[in-house]
Amino acid sequence: MAEHGGGGGCCPPMDLFRSEPMHLIQVIIPIESARLTVSYLGDIGLIQFKDLNVEKSPFQRTYAGQIKRCAELARKLRFFKDQMSKADIIPSGKLDTKAGLNLDDLEVNLGDLEAELVEINANSEKLQRGYNELVEYKLVLQKAGEFFKVAQSSASEHQGEGSSHQGAEESLETPLLNDQESTVDQGKQVKLGYITGLVAKEKAMAFERILFRATRGNVFLRQSSVDEAVTDPSSGEKVQKSVFVVFFSGERAKSKILKICEAFGANRYPFPEDLSKQAQMITEVSGRLSELKTTIDTGLVHRTNLLETIAKQYEQWNDLVRKEKSIYHTLNMLSIDVTKKCLVAEGWSPIFATQQIQEALQQATIDAKSQVGAIFQVLHTKEMPPTYFRTNKFTESFQTIVDAYGVARYQEANPGVYTVVTFPFLFAVMFGDWGHGICILIAALFLILKEKKYSSQKLGDIMEMTFGGRYVIFLMALFSIYTGLIYNEFFSVPFELFSPSAYACRDDACSEATTIGLIKVGDTYPFGVDPVWHGSRSELPFLNSLKMKMSILLGVAQMNLGIVLSFFNAIYFKNSVNVWFQFIPQMIFLNGLFGYLSLLIILKWITGSKADLYHVMIYMFLSPTDDLAENELFPNQKTVQLVLLLLSLIAVPWMLLPKPFILKAQHNRTHQGDSYVALEGTDESLVEGGHHGSHDHEEEFEFSEVFVHQLIHTIEFVLGAVSNTASYLRLWALSLAHSELSTVFYEKVLLLAWGYNNVIILGVGIIVFVFATVGVLLVMETLSAFLHALRLHWVEFQNKFYEGDGYKFAPFSFALLVNEDE
Repeated sequence: MAEHGGGGGCCPPMDLFRSEPMHLIQVIIPIESARLTVSYLGDIGLIQFKDLNVEKSPFQRTYAGQIKRCAELARKLRFFKDQMSKADIIPSGKLDTKAGLNLDDLEVNLGDLEAELVEINANSEKLQRGYNELVEYKLVLQKAGEFFKVAQSSASEHQGEGSSHQGAEESLETPLLNDQESTVDQGKQVKLGYITGLVAKEKAMAFERILFRATRGNVFLRQSSVDEAVTDPSSGEKVQKSVFVVFFSGERAKSKILKICEAFGANRYPFPEDLSKQAQMITEVSGRLSELKTTIDTGLVHRTNLLETIAKQYEQWNDLVRKEKSIYHTLNMLSIDVTKKCLVAEGWSPIFATQQIQEALQQATIDAKSQVGAIFQVLHTKEMPPTYFRTNKFTESFQTIVDAYGVARYQEANPGVYTVVTFPFLFAVMFGDWGHGICILIAALFLILKEKKYSSQKLGDIMEMTFGGRYVIFLMALFSIYTGLIYNEFFSVPFELFSPSAYACRDDACSEATTIGLIKVGDTYPFGVDPVWHGSRSELPFLNSLKMKMSILLGVAQMNLGIVLSFFNAIYFKNSVNVWFQFIPQMIFLNGLFGYLSLLIILKWITGSKADLYHVMIYMFLSPTDDLAENELFPNQKTVQLVLLLLSLIAVPWMLLPKPFILKAQHNRTHQGDSYVALEGTDESLVEGGHHGSHDHEEEFEFSEVFVHQLIHTIEFVLGAVSNTASYLRLWALSLAHSELSTVFYEKVLLLAWGYNNVIILGVGIIVFVFATVGVLLVMETLSAFLHALRLHWVEFQNKFYEGDGYKFAPFSFALLVNEDE
């Protein structure tokens, strides 16, 4: 199976209909050239390596030490990135990608840079803390000095006054112990102590209250708030603070005050009592502040220069570390030979890449100066290969739509080829308005023109999704313009674009709102709907009939395409059972009923008959032998209907019964006389068929399971033929809803505002019309039609042939690694 389909050459033309032919390869690599070989294979990016050491934990593998080493380098680079981010330095783009970089040299270099940066940060933090403490100390010296100066001047004034002032009311600035009190009893004189510092302003009231309670009021506290916020030395944050001075008596009071200061996070600073020493201290602190500021600025300049040097090479270093880490992760997936002289690799690769891989192996042998070259060989296996489609930026978004339902089984027909056309077309059938289509086209062209800019930027989730589907939106807009021209709607307004209307009024009394009195005066309108239908009393009946029948025709055509693709799958995989007992009865059943209905619709359009198709289809089942009378569209129609009905009834047991018995007979014939077991050394993949294998290779055959599966499949198809056809009527329903909403916004908002002959009302009306059109019709209706088109492809179309149980080709590639966001 792995080599089914064939293929060759270096780069065959891209073929989306079936996935690339794959084969399982084995490469035996000498251990001295292993790292370089894997590196070159990563540059090619066309091998999906298998993990041959599943039973081993990450720490038991050969290159666990190298991965740990790369992880440490990655940690250092993250540290540098964090430091650059804090310093507002952006790493520059890749300037040089020469091969001169070596992991050993990089490890030494990063170690030295990290040590230097850590030392600079530690010194800077220490200096900044000292600077912040000196700033606070200077504030304490200034504010507390003011307390003492005011108290001293007040004391001098008090001494100059007579004893007559003793009964006068004392102010807060009065000295703590009057001279008179001290002279009364010199033996009882007490020496007061004091503590100065800063406390957070928000804690100042609580601080004062706790001090008063703890000392029972035996303290005197003075506070003064600082005008500007200061940087706290401990936290490094800006905080509003107050300078305090606490006067106390006794060691017990001092001990309590110190504990309270610690609890409130108050920073304490020494304060000289002598005024001359205070001035000297302020001068000294100011000088030290100036010196520290200069030192800190010099350190910041040095740190910035160091980070800018790192930033120039950061991307290059980061790429090297990520590549080396991925190389060693891949080497850990390889099994080591018993001689420990070579590594054995297994993996999937496209057949067209064989020559490139062999050239890379030869080049790695030469560059590593190895005496023995790598051995390349193809393994034969029954395991299901991965699915790989080579897409470009245009087809990738359509393939993503298909893959969201399920990845294609290896080399089965890919619905992505048809989705490129059918998806935007079915969207446009529901969204047909060439005015709205032009608006979406402008938005899509804007995204396409800004492709290079946006592809290198980090976008939001919704914007990234929209940008990824820019080419889908572009085709949706083009098809919407096309169907809008067919419906003849431009923001719900019809135009005579291709010729004048084929109808005219019989006389002057003819009303514009009705077709009564209209006569055909010219040739039939050449393209799309005649504009005269819009606004007439028969507009809705006419357009409803047209769109409903068109929806059925499109639905039956797409479902037939799905069944035809199942035929191509059966032929490709040489499964004749599916051709005779799945494809043929399904075609008969679907077309015997709904294909016949489609034929009647076309005949009615061609002949202009007034036959009631509802009546024809209902009585085809209820009374197949009755005469059709006026509902007969062609001769011998009753006989044809009887034959089709009989064939449709036969098709049901045709689908259900033969296939399980034929599969059982094939299984018995295949395993007849098989009494051997697999050899002990046989590769497990040959026996198990892998986790992604199909049911064709299972050892046990359960007839009951196969029969029940076929029964479910038959019932699903029979009921689905009815429900899926009805499901396509959503094309008609959403088209009608879009047209009517557009008409409402135009007539009930824009025209209504226009009729008032008032500039303000007209301006408001235009604004409401624009926002309603953009918000409802161009955003919500677009999303609604997109989701309905998605459902029609996933359910109604793909379930006819698409298994979707494969798994994606995930190669080891440096290009994919660079695009990943860590």
